[in-house]
Amino acid sequence: MADLFETIVSLSKRRGFIFQSSEIYGGLAAAYDYGPLGVELKRRVRDRWWKAMVYSHDNIEGLDASILMHPTVWKASGHVDAFNDPMIDDKASKKRYRADQLIEGHIARLEKKKKTEEATRVRAAMVDALNTEKAPKALYDLIMAEEIKSPDSGAFDWTDVRQFNLMFETQLGALADGDNTIYLRPETAQGIFVNFHNVRETARLQVPFGIAQIGKAFRNEIVARQFIFRMREFEQMEMQYFIKPGEQMEAYEAWSEKRLDWHLSNGIRSSKLRWHQHEKLAHYADAAQDIQFEFPFGWNEIEGIHSRTDFDLSAHQEYAGKKMEYFDPQTQERYIPYVVETSVGLDRTILMVLCDAYREEEVEGETRNVLKFHPDLAPYTTAIFPLVKKEGMPEKAHAIEADLRNQFNVYYDEKGAVGRRYRRQDEIGTPFCVTVDGQTMEDNSVTVRDRDTMAQDRIPAENVRSYIQDRVNAWTPES
Repeated sequence: MADLFETIVSLSKRRGFIFQSSEIYGGLAAAYDYGPLGVELKRRVRDRWWKAMVYSHDNIEGLDASILMHPTVWKASGHVDAFNDPMIDDKASKKRYRADQLIEGHIARLEKKKKTEEATRVRAAMVDALNTEKAPKALYDLIMAEEIKSPDSGAFDWTDVRQFNLMFETQLGALADGDNTIYLRPETAQGIFVNFHNVRETARLQVPFGIAQIGKAFRNEIVARQFIFRMREFEQMEMQYFIKPGEQMEAYEAWSEKRLDWHLSNGIRSSKLRWHQHEKLAHYADAAQDIQFEFPFGWNEIEGIHSRTDFDLSAHQEYAGKKMEYFDPQTQERYIPYVVETSVGLDRTILMVLCDAYREEEVEGETRNVLKFHPDLAPYTTAIFPLVKKEGMPEKAHAIEADLRNQFNVYYDEKGAVGRRYRRQDEIGTPFCVTVDGQTMEDNSVTVRDRDTMAQDRIPAENVRSYIQDRVNAWTPES
């Protein structure tokens, strides 16, 4: 499985999906740039989320809040005091780890060895440690008791566990003093909460309603690794759904089902997705669960669904001194709404889509590498090839290309043998390839090759656009 992950990383660079940031200077750890294909894939995932959350609901509106916010926002939200991860250092290698992830790795190894009872015991001890007031010491004691060694050096020589705040600080204006300290936002949700009344009043919304946002967030992760799965600069797609207190569980269950269905609608195989209940609830939540995907490096979170109660609006009311209540015109009640949050990492979703789509298939004694994207996600929907660069074929192929560009993102390629061109498009996930050949010049028909089955249909050139749209609409993922 590790080899598969390295293959995905290598393909991402080689084909122009994702590059290491500042690579010519040796790169910057946990920072990545999206190349020509990556930009298209990312845009398509983003657009599908926006359509599902905003355009498909008459009571959800969009927002694009500033990355920089008043510093008291993060005091009210609890991030200044409580946005910490437990950090521990290996004295031998000088490498830093999250203490809870070290223990989780130990549990995974026990499960792999079929030591189920022991794994269950350690997991219960970890949950107890995370929920104590002195969590750092409790986690350290558990690491010592289990004699968990460093995964890199193999040493058993640890520092104490300390809490590490994940927010990036910067200075506002010319003076670098404490009064000018602000933060790069660690999440996008607070921009929604502080704009609760602004959006509600201008969009004329009544509870229940939602506010959706896509934007950058920043976290100074202790250990940022596994390619774009865990980065220090990343993009979130979040929706906060405001409801009447007491109705949060119904909304929580409904949104959980909707969000799982969205991932399945993107072509992700159901066997690769599962639910994971939170073992420790955040300070603002009364229920929380994650949608996890089975990456080559194991099951990990893609999206969180949280019932946040009225914590955020109540905290901002207290710190800002501004009323965050809602007046219900139907019941004549005043209350601070409860919130159900759906929060999905855009970059993690991109990685999931790449991992789930990648296949290696034997075709006539050779290995075919193919990305079986949902056609709506593929960077290019169609590639157009003239069989040869003469006899009017390039001109005809360009005419088809121009017609398709009115509806799809297309790629024109006339270089190399047509079989190699097919393989190049397979590897970047292009669902359909249209070839102009000698017969085209006689009867105006072309061949359309399907990426997944490699079957070819000959159809009239004037029908290509409608044919492809019909095939996109009819596409179904592998089980």
